[in-house]
Amino acid sequence: MLRKYLKIAVIALLVVASTEAKSQNIQLHYDFGRHLYSSAEADRQKVTVTYETFKADKLGSWFYFVDLDLRNDGASGAYTEVSREFSLGSQSPFAAHVEFDGGLNLYGSFQNAILAGPAYNGHSADFSKTWSVQLLYRQTLKSGEKKALAGFQLTGVWGLTLAQGKWTFSGYADLWNGFIPKWDADGQKKGLAFMTEPQLWYNISKAVSIGTEVEVSHNFIYSTDGSDKSIYVNPTLALKFNL
Repeated sequence: MLRKYLKIAVIALLVVASTEAKSQNIQLHYDFGRHLYSSAEADRQKVTVTYETFKADKLGSWFYFVDLDLRNDGASGAYTEVSREFSLGSQSPFAAHVEFDGGLNLYGSFQNAILAGPAYNGHSADFSKTWSVQLLYRQTLKSGEKKALAGFQLTGVWGLTLAQGKWTFSGYADLWNGFIPKWDADGQKKGLAFMTEPQLWYNISKAVSIGTEVEVSHNFIYSTDGSDKSIYVNPTLALKFNL
């Protein structure tokens, strides 16, 4: 599923801690993964709607998003991430980052996680280039038969505005340790997982963009055909509406 937030569009606002700012958007993604991996991803959703909100204040910023996976008969899953950053000085690029991740689908709830750690946010002089690096302690919570697990997550985020604002290239990359979609005699298996979702948008106007997102993951997706495949590349065709 489309797991992550478009943090990139927000980073330029993150660094302007002295002013209050707010942005929100709705994205509609048609996912081609089910067509590309008809056996291994037979249950993958085709349509995902994402709602995102960012708000800066004098202490830092709030950001959250919700993904809804849709089928013909309604929603089949939901995933959310809520984060808060506290600026460590008005001129400092460092911030304290706290985050909650969780959701559910037709097969049950996802394993919720709480993350905390430092973030480094930066930008070019004209804000056409933005970036963020976060090194986080990651604690998953016990859920049914799923065990709690302490670990780490390294996140990198970037954003580039090109051609006088007509194009936006943005994305993130996550590397974390946790339970991976492989099983052994003792139950859940631990390992490293990776995911990145670069996005390319053509900005038709300030309100509407058309583009694509390409989800590349390793040790993240459970194969529905029992294969040992661990790397998946799932592109989308997308519309974004800035509210």
